Amino acid sequence: MHLFRETFLLFSLNLLDAILTIVWVRNGVATESNQIMARLLDSGDFTFLAAKIAMGTIAALVILRWGDMKMARYGLTLALAVYISLMGIHVVTGLSAFGVISRTGMHELASLANGLLAFVM
Repeated sequence: MHLFRETFLLFSLNLLDAILTIVWVRNGVATESNQIMARLLDSGDFTFLAAKIAMGTIAALVILRWGDMKMARYGLTLALAVYISLMGIHVVTGLSAFGVISRTGMHELASLANGLLAFVM
């Protein structure tokens, strides 16, 4: 079964994102920027987690079923890049929450990220 490892990694990153989001939001460290997911999180942690797991499962099944198609491989690569970047955001959020990065440092990182995003676009 090809692409299994990559698909498992994507599912695992999705689950880790869900858990870290719940931790950060419930502790007042961050907010959920996706409005649909924010409403699910307002409905409860289990509802939010169930939705994230369901989306991850559906994505994994689609990738595993049609992983031999070029578009599926490109999509998987893009999704992994997005989730790996998102894990970087979670790391920075955690460092900020524990006081390792100051507010000024956070603003500088945000400016750097915005400049990088503008350059890429």
